Amino acid sequence: MNRNFLSVAAILGALSVALGAFAAHKLKTMVGPDTVAIFETGVRYQFYHVFALLFVAFLSEKIHNRWMIWAGNCFIMGIIFFCGSLYILTALTIAENTHRTLAGIATPIGGVFFIAGWIFLYLGVKAKDKN
Repeated sequence: MNRNFLSVAAILGALSVALGAFAAHKLKTMVGPDTVAIFETGVRYQFYHVFALLFVAFLSEKIHNRWMIWAGNCFIMGIIFFCGSLYILTALTIAENTHRTLAGIATPIGGVFFIAGWIFLYLGVKAKDKN
């Protein structure tokens, strides 16, 4: 088991629940439904990939290779870039800031990390213990 991935997944999982509660109870009073939907997309994808990271953490005990490490790292980076950019876009909307370009650029970068994570997971399973 990869304890680092497990620890990060636990922290990000708790954060997912907290952010989801914030969206359900407070955010709806602060912004419109479109912005709430953007934020909730970030929470949803964060939670999905927390489970993916947990899976990699436990699977890496049986299948230990560089692809599994890359998969876990990509899932973490995807959460940071994809989900983080959606949270930043929401914060900028609350602040009525119109300079959202940089945050918007990070979203597809995070998506690419998510896709790469799933591909690396596949490669890790196919390669087994080959490094």
